[in-house]
Amino acid sequence: MGIEDENKGGVVTPVRPWAPVQYFSNTQTPRGPRATVPPDGFGILVTQVNKVLDWSRSNSLWPATFGLACCAIEMMSASASRWDISRFGAEVFRASPRQADLMIVAGRLSVKMAPVLRRIYDQMPDPKWVLSMGACASCGGVFNNYAIVQGVDKVVPVDVYVPGCPPTPDMLLNGINLLQEKIQKHIPNPPDPLQFSGQRYLGSED
Repeated sequence: MGIEDENKGGVVTPVRPWAPVQYFSNTQTPRGPRATVPPDGFGILVTQVNKVLDWSRSNSLWPATFGLACCAIEMMSASASRWDISRFGAEVFRASPRQADLMIVAGRLSVKMAPVLRRIYDQMPDPKWVLSMGACASCGGVFNNYAIVQGVDKVVPVDVYVPGCPPTPDMLLNGINLLQEKIQKHIPNPPDPLQFSGQRYLGSED
């Protein structure tokens, strides 16, 4: 097995496919070095600063490590290798709310847990977003009683709702994609439910 070299007068040069550097492909076609062609012009990019900031923020979401019920298991599964939430730049779950900009409310919210959720939200730096994951977090779900808050939007402003009981990890990824699109379009957050009502949860930040 070999290839004929025209410069050597028809001499067949043996090919060693086991060599560290394979100069010929499996079809015995010589592989030349890839020529680097310089682009025309100077590569000038004209854009707006706020669009660059929105693009960078949307692709580097840092969710807070905050799970309430069974939806948190699906949120953990979204971080595994099968769905790989890191493809969308949202794999850095932070244990401190002061280092997070996305709150994923995964599960039902009890009345006793509402002040804690509001305090964590207040400790998150701006800009920040909230994703309501599951029917229990969005509207109370099957828990229509005095102990469960009928929707977390009564405590914190919610940007994206993900339906399901529980929603699958790919549904959570779809919700994150919708939130990224919202951030890139510079759509403002919904109004704070406590700001206009004048109410205040015990333990929340001033």
